[in-house]
Amino acid sequence: MYRQESPKQQRFEDFYLPFGGHLNANNRWIRLANLIPWGDFETSYADQFAQSGQGAPAKPFRLALGALIIKEKLGITDEETVEQICENPYLQFLIGMEGFRDETPFDPSMMVHFRKRITPEMLGEINERIHSEQVKKNGQTIRRLKKNKKLS
Repeated sequence: MYRQESPKQQRFEDFYLPFGGHLNANNRWIRLANLIPWGDFETSYADQFAQSGQGAPAKPFRLALGALIIKEKLGITDEETVEQICENPYLQFLIGMEGFRDETPFDPSMMVHFRKRITPEMLGEINERIHSEQVKKNGQTIRRLKKNKKLS
């Protein structure tokens, strides 16, 4: 069963930190989170689950993909992935949590399910979209720099 919530692009400025302060917009995990079109892939992920209303609700797409990205980028085990997420507010933001919580967001055994549900085809499409977004942003930056240079 999958209970799809309306996807919202979370802003790092709204992420709750119990000890005060704000997340740094230039942090690599924040930049990565802003590149991924989370909502665009939510539906294809949700289609894999029964709509019968029985069983435990599945974890959201952002949590699943975010956890897999963290594991791969850091080259760590499933258990260490969950520990890192528990300790790091930037990682919690990446997986879609609304604020920092000093607790494990899921059992490490869920990583096996995430790997089964996020297919290589989905990953390829996600990589393409991230790459396209990055190229688009780089193009906008270059055009802005050229425009500013002409004005000088």
